[in-house]
Amino acid sequence: MFNEVKKSIQWGEETLTLETGKIARQADGTVIATLGETSVMANVTFAKEQKPGQDFFPLTVHYQEKYYAAGKVPGGFFKREARPTEKETLTARLIDRPIRPLFAPGFKNEVLLMCTVLSHDLVNDPDIVAMIAASAALTISGAPFMGPIAGCRVGFVDGEYVLNPEVDDMQNLRTNPEQRLDLVVAGTKDAVMMVESEAYELTEAEMLGAVNFAHQQIQPVIDLIIDLAEESAKEPFEFTPPNYSDLYEVVKAAGEEQMRAAYAITDKQERVAAVAAAKEAIKATLTEEQLEDGNLGSALKKLESSVLRGSVVKEGKRIDGRALDQVRPIVCETGLLPRTHGSALFTRGETQGLVVTTLGTGDDEQIIDALHGNFRSNFLLHYNFPPYSVGEVGRVGSPGRREIGHGKLAWRALQAVLPAATDFPYTIRVVSEITESNGSSSMASVCGGSLSMMDAGVPLKAPVAGVAMGLVLEDDGSYAVLTDILGDEDHLGDMDFKVAGTEAGITSLQMDIKVQGITPAIMEKALEQARQGRLHILGEMSKALTSANEFSVHAPRIETMQIPTDKIREVIGSGGKVIREIVEVSGAKVDINDEGIIKIASANGEAIQKAYDMIYSIVAEPEEGKVYKGKVVKLVDFGAFVNFFGKRDGLVHVSQIENRRLNHPSDVLKEGQEVWVKLLGFDDRGKVRLSMKVVDQETGEEAKVEEAAAEE
Repeated sequence: MFNEVKKSIQWGEETLTLETGKIARQADGTVIATLGETSVMANVTFAKEQKPGQDFFPLTVHYQEKYYAAGKVPGGFFKREARPTEKETLTARLIDRPIRPLFAPGFKNEVLLMCTVLSHDLVNDPDIVAMIAASAALTISGAPFMGPIAGCRVGFVDGEYVLNPEVDDMQNLRTNPEQRLDLVVAGTKDAVMMVESEAYELTEAEMLGAVNFAHQQIQPVIDLIIDLAEESAKEPFEFTPPNYSDLYEVVKAAGEEQMRAAYAITDKQERVAAVAAAKEAIKATLTEEQLEDGNLGSALKKLESSVLRGSVVKEGKRIDGRALDQVRPIVCETGLLPRTHGSALFTRGETQGLVVTTLGTGDDEQIIDALHGNFRSNFLLHYNFPPYSVGEVGRVGSPGRREIGHGKLAWRALQAVLPAATDFPYTIRVVSEITESNGSSSMASVCGGSLSMMDAGVPLKAPVAGVAMGLVLEDDGSYAVLTDILGDEDHLGDMDFKVAGTEAGITSLQMDIKVQGITPAIMEKALEQARQGRLHILGEMSKALTSANEFSVHAPRIETMQIPTDKIREVIGSGGKVIREIVEVSGAKVDINDEGIIKIASANGEAIQKAYDMIYSIVAEPEEGKVYKGKVVKLVDFGAFVNFFGKRDGLVHVSQIENRRLNHPSDVLKEGQEVWVKLLGFDDRGKVRLSMKVVDQETGEEAKVEEAAAEE
């Protein structure tokens, strides 16, 4: 009934298995990949005909984590997986980016790729397994896919690269100084296609070594996919790339000169208008048959590409007249918004980000319900890209894949320089509002985020800057690496290579390739050129912060105190009664964890001190020989009970009230009266012994030893 094919190899510390032929047989290609006990199923379907008038490649990639894979029930009211999590969205992008350029040129049939996590051993991250399963499913599906690809994760410990480190090793690298890298690389047999990383100030050489190490490690996986395909692949789909060379020659003859003139305009809005006018002028010369040709869009894009690329490689001339390694003019400003905790406006050419930092307390931490367990994050970065930033109208809704991906890239870049939570016990939220965009708004978010946090008084280890690099690679092997690319250079070029870091090293690297990979030599040149650009941007940023920035008066102050864990119950009280009273009386927010660390937060220093004193009176022990102010709570024949230290009561024996004999304590005391007492010590049963007569009841000062002895 089943025509099963299964292939396995030993890959690193685990066994990698690919299997097909048993499940989901009606899909064009289905592969279940298993690494250790983490299994992901990838299903590929593609339309056998192109939709009429379709002028783009409609590839859709979904990655889904099913909670049953880890033996969990989803959180929330409905107990069902709902909208994609951030991890699912980022992983879908991770898979999409290296496979999209590998479909045959001109193939515009709809393709759907779905990756479903079936089992998770909490050791091997399913994102890498999903990428391998997706590549294998595409390879056997018959679709015109020029793969296969494979991917892996790389760690870096004690100068050594680690293949596919465990999930726990990659969790919250900021608190794990031994781990300095979380790098994902995807590539073909011959070249690297995609890089994504979070790094902790690695040098360019260390980062390049990690990428090369990853490319070597994926080779056995590519061979395994080919081995599987040799036994299970379907017949290749008959697809002949459309030949529109005649149409292109007509388009070129009609509009090349006007298109070159349009791309000579340096202002973006004027250039966009001129390019649109050039296209309309070209269309005006075409016949009805040529206008209805589905390849007209491709011919026009090819003309744009040839105009831009030819000038760059042959003449070293860019759209806006810059040198290949030149960064656009930069203006940095901080402290723009009066009520925010920190703000910055970062402008680089026609790209601009208004970035705002808000400092919160432990209550503001993000609680993440993930497949491998729940965890909290005290650093949030949200990126917004409204239509007006590119002069367009459009729908505004919830964050899309682009917003989530760009925000995560900036988050990774800044994560490495944040202070430890023990040194800076705040939740930090950074929001980047892209107000203008013409290339690399994610890197503007990095620069603006760094400035904004420093404006808020966050003690960063070092400022971080980012720059986007581009590539134009011609068929003859000639190429040009571009620093700080424009939107058109990204759109019509061959590479988007984003590098962020400090003066000391790289903190984040992201690379997407539109051609079939680049060589190590090109990557090395791009990294060095990016380093020079980054240092230049850091120099411009330093001009905006000439002195140490203090906290905004509107930001909460947080004081921390450590109490013994056996005192936690006393501070919280029955049903939270005590801690609620502390909050109500002091006006401060109080947060306590299982380790006995208490965070007291308020914009008012007096409120913090009041809460601190209330907590201290509960958890501290009274000191023998010290004088305290107390209140009489009960009178008995043999003395008075005085509440003198938080909830602590002690006995003042009748002989210790005054330096004379009393018939009854009520002769001089009444309940509710405030008195000064000295802690004499504790009796054999631990009961507190107090004295009033050795303390001046007017001043609270202890009576001199000689005077007390004489009076006795």
